[in-house]
Amino acid sequence: MMDLKETLSVSIDALRANKLRAALTSLGVIIGSASIVLVVTVALTSRKFVISQIEAVGSNLVWAELIRTSEKAQPLSYEMTLDDMQAAQDTIPGVAQVAGTSDMQMSVVAQGVVRPVTLIGVTLGYREIRRLIVLRGRFFDHLDMESRSKTCVITPQLAKRLFGLDSPVGRDLHVGELIFTIIGVFKERVETFGLSDIQTETVLIPFGLIKYYAGANTLRVLDVQATTPEDVPRVQRQLTELLRNRHPSAEYNVQTLTAILKAARDISLALTIVLIVIAFIALLISGVGIMNIMLVTVTERTREIGIRKAIGAARKEIMYQFLTEAFLISGGGAVLGILIGLLIPAIVQMFLPGNLRVPVSPMSVVLAFVVSCSTGLFFGYLPANQAAKLQPIESLRYE
Repeated sequence: MMDLKETLSVSIDALRANKLRAALTSLGVIIGSASIVLVVTVALTSRKFVISQIEAVGSNLVWAELIRTSEKAQPLSYEMTLDDMQAAQDTIPGVAQVAGTSDMQMSVVAQGVVRPVTLIGVTLGYREIRRLIVLRGRFFDHLDMESRSKTCVITPQLAKRLFGLDSPVGRDLHVGELIFTIIGVFKERVETFGLSDIQTETVLIPFGLIKYYAGANTLRVLDVQATTPEDVPRVQRQLTELLRNRHPSAEYNVQTLTAILKAARDISLALTIVLIVIAFIALLISGVGIMNIMLVTVTERTREIGIRKAIGAARKEIMYQFLTEAFLISGGGAVLGILIGLLIPAIVQMFLPGNLRVPVSPMSVVLAFVVSCSTGLFFGYLPANQAAKLQPIESLRYE
């Protein structure tokens, strides 16, 4: 214990005698360790953000679309219908909810203002599958769907453009030849920024009314929500089989979020690995810097080493002294770097939207500290070993 205290005391005194050199030597370690924490934090945040955007399209969602070719017009019998949607609900086990949509580009007129919008006809289960939030008014109910009432709900962006700060609920909206009464304002639970069929300026109407514009009650997209994530692959297979049996000549693209989520996770992992390798390179360079400085220090302190050996210092004590100095430089740099790596996300968090968090991985903190200290010890071994091998008499003669 006394040897350890003495070694630590001598090492600290040596670093104090060369404060600027020790600070500059540890700068690379500070940058490297901060980079590891920040890289992992950015990777986790971006992965969480991207996955949340994808999952916001719907929970446990399976959707089907007709594969359309531009060569020739396809028969109407190829199109999916409400009967297909009902068959999916009734015959496929593990289905929690179904919904169908049909959309087109239209223009709306309100208070003399004309705006291009995406008009989407939706069935009753659409809100639950897409997890829409009603900001004002209400959403469609059974009566609206069954009576095909000329009501609509709009996005807040469209409401602001058409009515400013006034409430749009109860106002009239001209869409083509029909006049709709706005009953609500809705938004997606998490913004998908065009990833889904809902755009920034969208009007939802009861599905039965889409016939006035499209000429037929056909579905462009059939959404099926599985009860659990484990049911998704089976529901996908059975929905594909159901559509193949009901429309033998047509081809459908039946997709899930699983492949997209897997691709997002793989891309995030690859980027994280690349960035961590870059951070490790920074630590490697800092380790070489520690070794160079320690070699210079050994040369400058040759006479001091000779005096210590002459009064009885053992070889291992000299080695431990220089290893301790290397550890203090790398460990101190690691602590400062980690603190910087934790401080930056905390500051950035204050400027981010309330629903976006910046998670800091405890593992990245441990990894940064362990790797930084290991780098210092690894590259500090050669100078420490060189100092320990010096002969007392030759060291005392050194000028």
